[in-house]
Amino acid sequence: MSQTSHDRLLIIDFGSQVTQLIARRLRELNVYCEIHPFQNVTDDFLKGFSPKAVIFSGGPASVIDEASPRPPASVFDLGVPILGICYGQQVMMHMLGGRVERGDGTAEFGRAYVTPSEQRIDLLNGWFLEEREQVWMSHGDHVSKIAPGFEVFGTSPNAPFAITADLSRNFYAVQFHPEVHHTPNGKTLYENFVRLAGFKGDWTMAAYKDEAIRQIREQVGDKQVICGLSGGVDSSVAAVLIHEAIGDQLTCVFVDHGLLRLNEAEEVVGMFRDHYNIPLIHADESDLFLGELEGVSDPEEKRKTIGRLFIDVFQKYAGEIEGAEFLAQGTLYPDVIESVSFSGGPSVTIKSHHNVGGLPEKMGLKLVEPLRELFKDEVRALGHELGLPASFIGRHPFPGPGLAIRCPGEITRDKLEILRKADAVYIDQIRKHGLYDDIWQAFVAILPVRTVGVMGDGRTYDYACALRAVTSVDGMTADYYPFSHDFLGETATRIINEVKGINRVTYDVTSKPPGTIEWE
Repeated sequence: MSQTSHDRLLIIDFGSQVTQLIARRLRELNVYCEIHPFQNVTDDFLKGFSPKAVIFSGGPASVIDEASPRPPASVFDLGVPILGICYGQQVMMHMLGGRVERGDGTAEFGRAYVTPSEQRIDLLNGWFLEEREQVWMSHGDHVSKIAPGFEVFGTSPNAPFAITADLSRNFYAVQFHPEVHHTPNGKTLYENFVRLAGFKGDWTMAAYKDEAIRQIREQVGDKQVICGLSGGVDSSVAAVLIHEAIGDQLTCVFVDHGLLRLNEAEEVVGMFRDHYNIPLIHADESDLFLGELEGVSDPEEKRKTIGRLFIDVFQKYAGEIEGAEFLAQGTLYPDVIESVSFSGGPSVTIKSHHNVGGLPEKMGLKLVEPLRELFKDEVRALGHELGLPASFIGRHPFPGPGLAIRCPGEITRDKLEILRKADAVYIDQIRKHGLYDDIWQAFVAILPVRTVGVMGDGRTYDYACALRAVTSVDGMTADYYPFSHDFLGETATRIINEVKGINRVTYDVTSKPPGTIEWE
């Protein structure tokens, strides 16, 4: 979806692991931006994109190396403000006549402190209210000579050119990362930069909703659209948005694989079919999925089995919708960025993902992806604009394979029933204590082990379960939530008393990394 009615900021990605955080900071300021890998940014691309400002990201390369990443030289002739960050600063200096050298004792990694020069500039309004500013450094090479026209406005012990600028051309460069949490005043620097660039801050969800509806109508015309509805926030927001645009031309297919949480299928069907009056096919194929999963204990085999069956079932029901020419998906912007990553190289498969990949080509369908420019928090904001209940759009993420990956070992109907009940008690406890919105994701995993217990003077031999709750910004990294011992004791007592089949409760305190959020 081309946001031609908004001023646009271009982020040129040189491979930093935190480039997405730059975009998030800008979106929080209601500035529309896009991330594009450096190799895709050509002279023609720059003309077509017509950015109002440009940011160079950090990156792992060394500008000294011959084949290191570069932006096109024409970017400096656009006449727009440019901000270089870390590697972005070094590549700017290198290309404009400065010099970058290997570490030689000037490398900095982690927390550092920048002190200002005597001259102040608008980029640093709100900075240096005290003697120095805490920043986050991550550089081996260093700028040893700044490019002609640049001046120094901040230094650190190992970065004499920590903040530089050519005020005549509105070029700015910093050696640190203002986008990360460990640069506490970083948001203020971005706010100053977009103000200097003249952004109006008109990137709002209300504006996005109106523009998205117009473009969906333009793309689809009078044709039929099918949407794979999982019941999660992303696909649900996409479905409601598309329905608002084209009404009964949309049909949702909700594949119930029998691995959902307690009463979840009824809630999803009730909300979409009854409340929103969206045409919905409820494909209850739980017997098929659970039958195929019988005896399967390997986590990858579980995921692949579920993914294969999902595609087969979805295709079967979608084929019954006459005249369907489009497939709607809840693809988000991080998915788009990762699919055209800086390196383009292979990565290790930690675990397979459950989606409808391959279906558009297989079925001859064109894609409608109205959320492909949004981050997760923006999807929730759009859901609010569309009138979805706050209790729904604020729900924790739920994996496509459902409870299958919260049931290590073999899956049985009895274990799933125990797991559903335990999970419902746990979430009820979290809500009762007012903690739900403080937690990124929380769930129960039923463990493939039975333990001896004593209940009512009798011996039990039942399952153990693990409680999991994490805090996170985007799910890429996570830490366990620090429940009080009183909360954990109360929750364990409730689960053991109310859920037949569990006699022992543990709490998972593993962060990500080294663990993953889910158990499989």
